[in-house]
Parts: sequence; C-alpha cells; structure tokens
Amino acid sequence: MRVRISHLHTLSAALLCASGAAIAGAQDDAKGFIEGSALNMQNRVLIEQLDYQKGSSFRATSGKRGQTLARESAFGLMLNYESGYTRGVLGLGLDAHAYGAVNLGTEADHARATPRYVAKDGQDILDSFGRAGAALKVRVSSTELKAGEMRTKTPIFSSSDTRLLPESNRGWQVISKDIPTLTLQAGRFTGWADRNARKNDADLLANYSGMTSGSFSFIGGAWATPIANLTLSSYYGKYADNWNTAYLGSFYKLPLSGQRALSFNLNLYRSTDTSKAKSGEIDTTTWSLMSSYAAGAHKFGLGYQKVNGNNPFDYVNRGSIWLENAMQLSDFNGPREASWQLKYDVDLAGIATPGLSAGVAYTRGSGIDNSHLNAVYANYLGYSGVNGKHWERDLLVRYIVQHGAAKNLSLQLRYGVHRTNKAQGEANMNQLRLQAELPVSIL
Repeated sequence: MRVRISHLHTLSAALLCASGAAIAGAQDDAKGFIEGSALNMQNRVLIEQLDYQKGSSFRATSGKRGQTLARESAFGLMLNYESGYTRGVLGLGLDAHAYGAVNLGTEADHARATPRYVAKDGQDILDSFGRAGAALKVRVSSTELKAGEMRTKTPIFSSSDTRLLPESNRGWQVISKDIPTLTLQAGRFTGWADRNARKNDADLLANYSGMTSGSFSFIGGAWATPIANLTLSSYYGKYADNWNTAYLGSFYKLPLSGQRALSFNLNLYRSTDTSKAKSGEIDTTTWSLMSSYAAGAHKFGLGYQKVNGNNPFDYVNRGSIWLENAMQLSDFNGPREASWQLKYDVDLAGIATPGLSAGVAYTRGSGIDNSHLNAVYANYLGYSGVNGKHWERDLLVRYIVQHGAAKNLSLQLRYGVHRTNKAQGEANMNQLRLQAELPVSIL
C-alpha cells in the first residue's frame, strides 16, 4: 500500500467528512456522555521464575552479575473508564485509565535489569508505582477520532498486555467503519509507556536495534471480502528516521461437517530503511503461515515462518509482531531464520470441567546467520555466529471460574523451555509463570 505518510492528516480529515454522508452510523445510537459510560477494573497477580541454564547469566537490577535464577512477583490494578458520546451529529467523549503495581516480594538481587514486571533498568525496585492517562474522542457516524494517551491494535503498531500492566502510547488515531465490510485506520504516535513504566511519553523504541524515534505513523485497514470467512488486511507504517514497514495479512476459515473446520492465517511484513537509517541498512521480508484443523474440542496447528534478510525482523512496541512463531521466550525472527511450529489446544469443558483449557506448542528455528548484521544490530545484540538454531516448548493451562462470588476469575499456569546454540545468541532458560486475573465491572 504505497500511501505517503505525509498525507495521513489529509486522509483522516477526509474520512471524517465522508462519514457524514452515511445513512446510519454508531453515533445515531449515542446514549449520552454519562449514560453511556463504563468503568471496569482488572486485578492481576503475577509470579514468575526464570531459571537460566548451561552457564547463562544475567545482570540483576541491583547490578549484581552472574545470577542464574530470576524471580519476580507483583500485583497489578488497572482502572479503565470509557464515557459515552454526547448526542447529535458530532459526538464528544473521554477515555481514561489508571494503572498501578505493588511489589509482592521481588528483590533487586534476583530481578532482571531488563524490563519485565516491577524491575526497571538502572533503578532499585519500588514498593509501588503507577501511571495514568486520558484521550479525548470525537465521533461522526461510525468514524471515531481519538487524541491523547491510549492503547492500539494493528499488526504494525500494537500495545502489548502480556505482563503485569499494559503498555500505552501518546498520539492520535482515527478508525472508520462507515463503509460496510471495511475498517480503516490511520494514526500518528509520538510517545510511549512500556509495561513497567513509571510515566508516559518516553521516546518510541525499537526492540532489537535499540534505536529511538520521535514518531510512528501508519495507515491501513481490514476487509471482510465477499468470499465467506475470508478477511484481508493491509497496513503501511513509518518509524521516523529508521524504517518503513508494509504489511499484508489474510485469514480464511473453511467450515466442515461435524464441528470440524480448517483455517489458514498469513502474515507478511516488508521492511526497508529510511534515508537517515538510524537502525542501519534494512531490507527484510518476513512471513508466517499457520494452518489449523479443529475437531470439536480439539485444535491442531502447523506453522512455518521465514525471515529473508541480513538483520532480524524488528518492530516498535512490545506487541507489534503478529507472526505466528513469535513465542513466549523467543520471537524466532533472526536473520535468515526458518522455523516450524506444532501446536495443540483443547477445550476441556466437556472432558473435565467447564472453564478448563490447555495448550502445548513446540517451535524449532534454524539457518540463522548473524555474520552479515549491519553495524547497529551487531553492536546492540552482540551476535556474530553462523548456523544458529534453537527450540522452544510451551505449556499453558487455564481455568476460568464459572459460578459464585469468584465468577470470571482466571487462573493460568505457563511453563516454557528455550534451548539454543551459541550462534543463535539468546539465553537457555526455563520459565514458570503463575497468573491470576479478576475483572470487575464497576459502572
């Protein structure tokens, strides 16, 4: 999708104006600022242990080196408020959030210095911390514009919520659903708050090059095609002074008889450096394909992923990688890497008890060539080997309470193992994570 990012403001304005011509839209059903409000609270407890194997070591938050066991535990509280829209052709509203974390026993000598839960780079661990933000919103028909602090969800710029607290970004975003079967999005973000950040509006950060930027801009959308159960999506984004990324995705589900179905999920990224190239020369094409077969409570998956290029597939924000083989402990995104995944998921409601589910996955990557990394990635990652290979095994068990005072309480056990050779560059580790979540609707 070759659309110049400098035209995003013009396009967004056009989307807002065009939506006024729609016969009916979401704004027609506006309940009012207060009447349509919702306030929700999410409680989360996380306990994690990372056991580094075969001589692997890390630097703890305290500065202590040579550790082999990392431990963290914390409680997270997330309040999310969404107002309704004022009535009329133009609806106004406000979204706000407040996130807080409490240390439940994490010690600086045993927590990783690299960000995870309550540990923070170069700082002692606080007993508690938090941050808050808000975004103004405007709606015409079924086109909505938000400006402020918010979470995002697109294949090239997406906010992660896989740790204690969610990450968020500062900027603006417009989403239009006025055209039937088509969802259009455009946005520009200039600030970032990581999942364990103490404040908002830090510079945007690339995950693998470590390079910062003043903005990320994108445009794209998803189309529910006339072919039943086939969805196509395409996005184009610019990480200012670093790289451009084009994305193409598709999902197709073929229903079969007897509660059976086949599905195919394709994700393709094309990344090239910009003129300033702060992350160095980049020319990578990365794609993944997951084929799944579902039969009643059982689902089997076979995935393949390939990186074509001399550098790893890089991305901004922790959740902006929708590749199928981006796993719990590794993204399997090394230069020239090819990886396979086998997975199995089962809904144990009819076998054991309602609310119980489980899944297991095995992913193996090989052919990694770190010998041609550009200077930025070579200095940041410190990798140089050829013929790198690794594997990861993940087990997940989840139970959601179905009745009583603890209804909707989610309990999750995750166990992961990652093993690698020296050429691949990442750590050998075992991960054990316990997680409990309780959502509460206040308003």
